[in-house]
Amino acid sequence: MSDARQTALAIDALRRGWPVALTGADGALALLPIETADPVRLAAFDPAGSAAVLLSAGRALTLKLANQLAAAVPDSPVLVERAPWLDFAAATALADPQLDLQTPLKGPFRAIPLAETDAGAAALRLARIGGVLPAFFVLPGGRADLTLSVGDIGAHEDAERLAIATRARLPVHGAEDAEIVAFRTPEMPGEHIALLIGAPNGRPPLVRLHSECLTGDVLGSLKCDCGPQLDAAIAAIQASGWGILLYLRQEGRGIGLINKLRAYALQDQGFDTVDANTRLGFAVDSRNFRVAARMLMLLAQPRVRLLTNNPEKVAQLAAAGIDVVERVPHFLPANPHNERYLATKRDRTGHQL
Repeated sequence: MSDARQTALAIDALRRGWPVALTGADGALALLPIETADPVRLAAFDPAGSAAVLLSAGRALTLKLANQLAAAVPDSPVLVERAPWLDFAAATALADPQLDLQTPLKGPFRAIPLAETDAGAAALRLARIGGVLPAFFVLPGGRADLTLSVGDIGAHEDAERLAIATRARLPVHGAEDAEIVAFRTPEMPGEHIALLIGAPNGRPPLVRLHSECLTGDVLGSLKCDCGPQLDAAIAAIQASGWGILLYLRQEGRGIGLINKLRAYALQDQGFDTVDANTRLGFAVDSRNFRVAARMLMLLAQPRVRLLTNNPEKVAQLAAAGIDVVERVPHFLPANPHNERYLATKRDRTGHQL
């Protein structure tokens, strides 16, 4: 039986640089996170110096490994053979694309077959959930003090486990007749929020899915359009008479704050948001909008008008049982700092701007 608590414990372990073991349908892997570990922990984890390095396919492509058979399957985990010179510092340079211009990478690297593909793919997913770089030293069949399964990760991320924690009246700027509702699961860090504006009027509510953006929402970043989108969404919902803003704790399109800032650093090197995410080893968009669907169901709102330019939000809500009766465009002017960001959303992620 799957246990979501094991994943919560594993996330804590990864963030502290401790090893975990992960079992899948085709075998087990012991994993040491490269970002948060150190040479001493590597020596304790792998005294024989034989542990290979597990990376994502996106990162392997950046490292010119995709022409090798063992690294040629898109979106699959890639195993890099351990060489005598592949010490902790070299592995860190492999894992972190911010170092690509600073650290001349050694080589050549050799991709080798990974038998435990189920556990390998789950390890990369676990890294994303934990907000660390998707790169590990791995030992097939290895053990650790903490062992979890692929099913444990699925249980931890199951949107159906979300429940209403509390609610209260919350007047906000632009919507004084608002109510805030908080949602959480027993193990997930962070709570998702719904802001109910106005009162039900017999029509499907105007709904906005807004993913958390500390830099944009709080600090006023000009690199994105998140802060203005949030303010405009509240104003649009207020003007419609009735609606809901869902504030989702999925920073950086689901990769977390630290990795989002790494993506910003890569953008300063000339990469757009899509290429920055893939160079880090993540999907272009890792958000889970089934969470939003569950929130709407708990609020007894299965039919909505969705304020969005992103067709993927419509598709994911529909797949989760929400009837999107109308997609309402959400237009905002660009500024000199985010013109490329908005163009990338239009040209590479299908946003209808």
